[in-house]
Amino acid sequence: MKLGFVSMPLSGHLNPMTALARRLQSRGHEIVFIGVPDVEPFARAAGLPFVAYGEREFPVGSIARTYGRVANRQGLDVVQYTCREINPGLVRVGLEYLPATLRKTGVDALVLDTISFFHELVPMSMGIPYVHVWNILHMDFSGQTPICLSGLPHDPTPEGLDRNLAALRHAESLFAPMIAAAIPYAERMGLEIDWDTPGSTTSRLAVVTQTPREFDLPGAPWPPEFHYAGPFHDESGRESVAFPWGTLTGAPVIYASLGTLVNAQSHVYGAILRAVETLPETQVVLSVGRSMDVDQLGTIPSNVIVVRSAPQIELLKRAALTITHAGLNTALESLAQGVPMVAIPIGYDQPGVAARIAHHGVGEFVDVEDLDAERLRALIQRVLTTSSYGERARYFREVIAHARGLDVAADVIEHALGATGGTPSVSTTGRTRLAPLSGEPACQEPAARNVA
Repeated sequence: MKLGFVSMPLSGHLNPMTALARRLQSRGHEIVFIGVPDVEPFARAAGLPFVAYGEREFPVGSIARTYGRVANRQGLDVVQYTCREINPGLVRVGLEYLPATLRKTGVDALVLDTISFFHELVPMSMGIPYVHVWNILHMDFSGQTPICLSGLPHDPTPEGLDRNLAALRHAESLFAPMIAAAIPYAERMGLEIDWDTPGSTTSRLAVVTQTPREFDLPGAPWPPEFHYAGPFHDESGRESVAFPWGTLTGAPVIYASLGTLVNAQSHVYGAILRAVETLPETQVVLSVGRSMDVDQLGTIPSNVIVVRSAPQIELLKRAALTITHAGLNTALESLAQGVPMVAIPIGYDQPGVAARIAHHGVGEFVDVEDLDAERLRALIQRVLTTSSYGERARYFREVIAHARGLDVAADVIEHALGATGGTPSVSTTGRTRLAPLSGEPACQEPAARNVA
């Protein structure tokens, strides 16, 4: 089967998506990665054929410039800005160029990043089957668990469910600009979409999340097509990153990173540096990305190595602790190596990931607005010296090792698309939903499952 892959053009999405594409390629499927030009280096590094669209609107280098505008934002402000100023353009360009691109490539089916909002309208209009993949933490639109854009703790009481619904309603309002960008195409193609229902265009064939079931919060009433898998890691297929390995002294390593998007937070880096300078028995690798002016960091403690980018997985194999923005990939890659965390969630799905880090006892977190060096130092010392955090992280190392996330996801996709027999059905009405919007407690256990 010839499978097309479409992803949000960001490394946190492209790394897991290219890993999944490689796994399906290894099973004999023909793969073509489709995206704006800045996606090409990721596809080529993974050994995947690439076809570009939107070269005029998003020429090479434009994604870094576009998303550089969010580097200093935080909280729901960064979500609102992205949904209002960035994502609608990606929606419109995808809907304009994908039809011709799909005809040119001749793909039999599509694997879509769920956050490539409304690109599924194209295969819906063309009668092409598609499945969805959650590369970030999946969103529960039922209100039974907190939506990942909030850092609310798991609380199944009536009061907790009310808080969940309030956060959900606010989050839903943020999506309006993207819906507005998608409506003209849907109307032109004669698609009947329930725009008032979140997830109304989500695949009915399969929705796969790379979050392990064990790392989620209990209670979301997922439909049968929703599948937990596990991290999409294969430790290859990424561009190599140079690192001065000879500077490591053998002291316990703390790896610190704020990811690749909201990573120009000088006050957060300052708090990290001041927190670790009194921990001379450790050695800290601080990755600051491309948006941060290193001169703003001030004096660098002698036990800190500052780099623009780092070979994350290789460093995590040596780490005793991760200081993280609570991006899902960094969290899962840390747990895959049995490394506990101290999280500083800044925006997007990071509050939801941080809530799960605390809920499952694999670390602690401090909200970015409450951050200071003393509080951060106390959390670092607590996680480093309290054995339960490391024990729980090592438990998740075993969970992830046995989850076989890439194989589970590939199995689900093949089965859903009829790649191993059978014929998939294709809906063009768009009336499905991820979960009912209701404040009532779920009456049964979630239908989601791992597929061996």
